[in-house]
Amino acid sequence: MILAVDVYYLENRAKSVGILFHDWEDTEPLQIISDLYDNPLEYEPGAFYKRELPCILKLIQNLDTGKLSAIIVDGYVYLNDEKKPGLGHYVYESLGSLVPVIGVAKTRFHNNESVTSKVYRGKSRNPLYVSSVGIELEKAAGHIRKMSGDYRIPQLLKILDMNTKK
Repeated sequence: MILAVDVYYLENRAKSVGILFHDWEDTEPLQIISDLYDNPLEYEPGAFYKRELPCILKLIQNLDTGKLSAIIVDGYVYLNDEKKPGLGHYVYESLGSLVPVIGVAKTRFHNNESVTSKVYRGKSRNPLYVSSVGIELEKAAGHIRKMSGDYRIPQLLKILDMNTKK
């Protein structure tokens, strides 16, 4: 089972959503889960994980993470080439380094070229920036590349985004 997670912020709440699916080429999620988190921390530049991590961990607290083969987060695993931990790395560590984490970011982050792989999908000239921990980077990039959908953003990640903003 694969889990993709995202968080959307409201005034004093955060809405966390996860989609569960079996195969990288699935077109529809098997299950959509969601949770609300009251009073999330304010955004802190360079420490995004402090705001997002508690929301994600609360969302997945009732899942059997032993059945997960990977988790996809909206963001980076490493913030720079020196492997400064990003959100994905903190998710990985919080789960005992047992479940591989793949970060998928839409915008480029400075000085992290050696720890990311550009993934071009569809006819887009703009890549997705993939990073990973617990799984080889090129294997993680290959998974994101083969996800269903004709456009830059894979279909399941579009479904996740739409459900997060509902």
